[in-house]
Amino acid sequence: MKLGILGTGMIVKDLLSTIHKLSFDHLAILGTIETEVETRDLADRYQIDRVFLDYQEMLDSDIDTIYVALPNHLHFPFARQALQNGKHVIIEKPITTCVDELKTLQIIAREKNLIILEAMNIHYLPAYLSLKSQLESIGKTKLVTLNYSQYSSRYNDFLTGIIHPAFDAKKGGGALMDINIYNLHFVAGLFGNPLQVNYLANMRNDVDTSGMMILDYGDFKCVCIGAKDCQAPTHSLIQGDKGNIQISLPVNQMKGYEVSLNNGDHLTFNFDRCEHRLLYEFQAFIDIIDNLDYHTAERMLSVSITTAEIIACGKKQLITE
Repeated sequence: MKLGILGTGMIVKDLLSTIHKLSFDHLAILGTIETEVETRDLADRYQIDRVFLDYQEMLDSDIDTIYVALPNHLHFPFARQALQNGKHVIIEKPITTCVDELKTLQIIAREKNLIILEAMNIHYLPAYLSLKSQLESIGKTKLVTLNYSQYSSRYNDFLTGIIHPAFDAKKGGGALMDINIYNLHFVAGLFGNPLQVNYLANMRNDVDTSGMMILDYGDFKCVCIGAKDCQAPTHSLIQGDKGNIQISLPVNQMKGYEVSLNNGDHLTFNFDRCEHRLLYEFQAFIDIIDNLDYHTAERMLSVSITTAEIIACGKKQLITE
């Protein structure tokens, strides 16, 4: 893979911290005139082959894959331009700000035989993949509760009228898009589409700063809590009629889980190998794109679409209330 990285934000720095463990044929990074010094510093520090300050110039190069790690509202236009220029795209979460944008990208990618992937690391974590295999051990699922509540470092600014993108609804911000999306991907990857969606949110300045997404799967119910205006210990549960599964870290950081069965058996699964949480997804992305594994790419994109549709239902309720 010849990867072009868009942006110099925190998630890019996270990826670069483990980039030496990944096998890229070529690495480039895109900055702006304003971020040129920072961009070149990152390139020097992490041995990135080339720095671009013009996006079209990057797209005209032999880069084959673009990693869109820009603010949420920029995901769609930059990804669309990449696809139109014949590049595969990896897009940070949320993959787009609405379902229609995502389906537009999907159409372009299919027409050009290109691959779209959402950088949602949950689906590639060893602990999550193991958990999938243990679901049957707790019997029929009855209740699922996930809570990811983290007081945002930008919330105090928000209260004073300084609006960062993470709290700007017009830029794809809010608790649902920024933090509860992890819980929703976790659930969508395990259980697929719910029958009914209900989102109850705390609103301030027309954006949800925290909220509960209630998903009805018919035979079982699920509550996903995401908060940026308050904090709580992270503890998530999947309850079945034969036992339960407990997760003590945010699901996008999970390194293990515990299974407690009604018969008294207790099992602990630990996958803490001291690897960065982004390593696993990018190892998978390299394999999928280098091998043009369209089947796996479509399967993973279907989870992104399911999650986007759940979010769309929740956001629609905020508008109509």
